[in-house]
Amino acid sequence: MLSLTLTVFGEFLMKMKIRKLILAPIMAVLFTAGGIAVTHAQELVVVSWGGAYSASQQKAYWDPYMAENPGITIINDDSASEGVAKLRAQAEVGNVTWSLLDAIASDTISLCDEGLIEEIDHDSALAPAPDGTPATVDFGELIVSPCFVPNIVYSTTFGYRTDLVKVAPTSIADVFDLEKNPGKRSLEKKPINNLEWALLADGVMADNVYDVLSTPEGVAQAFAKLDGIKDQVVWWTRGAQPPQLLADGEVVIASAYNGRLFSAIEEEGQPIAMMWDWQVFDLDGFVVPKNAPHREEVMKLLRYATDTQRLADQAKYISYGPARESSAAMVGKHADLGIDMAPHMPTAPENAKTTLLFNYEWWADNQDDLNEQFASWIEQ
Repeated sequence: MLSLTLTVFGEFLMKMKIRKLILAPIMAVLFTAGGIAVTHAQELVVVSWGGAYSASQQKAYWDPYMAENPGITIINDDSASEGVAKLRAQAEVGNVTWSLLDAIASDTISLCDEGLIEEIDHDSALAPAPDGTPATVDFGELIVSPCFVPNIVYSTTFGYRTDLVKVAPTSIADVFDLEKNPGKRSLEKKPINNLEWALLADGVMADNVYDVLSTPEGVAQAFAKLDGIKDQVVWWTRGAQPPQLLADGEVVIASAYNGRLFSAIEEEGQPIAMMWDWQVFDLDGFVVPKNAPHREEVMKLLRYATDTQRLADQAKYISYGPARESSAAMVGKHADLGIDMAPHMPTAPENAKTTLLFNYEWWADNQDDLNEQFASWIEQ
């Protein structure tokens, strides 16, 4: 009986030894010496704008990064158009779930002033150019906020249906001329750009636009000009909407991001053309929310996604100019279409004959007040 008991106990010990041999390396991976689980699988939520733009980031940044870092999963959230309000709400309840937010420059300035996003030590946090040029020099004046890492220069301009307009529009005044080109227009549902275009169409010189908008009379003048087409406007709130409205024939002219129009024209073959008159240059880039989860991994991702190669790679998929000087020289052909991308950039000389430089600081100071006025005007 004793012999049988010892035999059974011996078998038990042998099984336990085998289990320990199997489990030991697994436990070593899962636990530190202090007994805390260390799982390398992390989910990073990146908030961007959706459509062709998010697709270009996926191909240029996120897919390569995940391939090089198998433990990382990047989740896309396409709610950047509501990014400011949603980040404020997350911070209010103390539950920040976003890792990176893709934001325009003026919103970055506001969020930075409110302390909702982190200041970045650009030269230590970001990769230098291939020749060693520091990031601050490579990005130059496009770093408009200590919290901002620019990645593209884009423009908001106009597309039109070539088969639906009576006369091809060539000037901003044509957008406001319903006799010359009857039909619905589509404009973004916010005051930015619309007020500037209204004044330009009303004869205000570009150099004076923001001085005029700084007065109650100037704001009233802009809204009065918009009154002339208000009942013919379909308002959009997401970048994917205006190209679709044009493709569906619901509008004949629409303001849109130049890269979205490029996608509709060149990739989808839609009967749409670009009108570049008084395109508005703007910057888009990444910000890191305060208290973002997995911060160490977020900073690695930020460094990777904004290096010279990655910004040049994005220009293979969408016609936005890379924010780094070292990337600009690397812009070549579209990855799938094989066409030269340089003529499709908003900065191309033929496209940039008349451009308005977006005044980031002016809008950061005046946006909340004009948002309220614009919302009231929409409801009238």
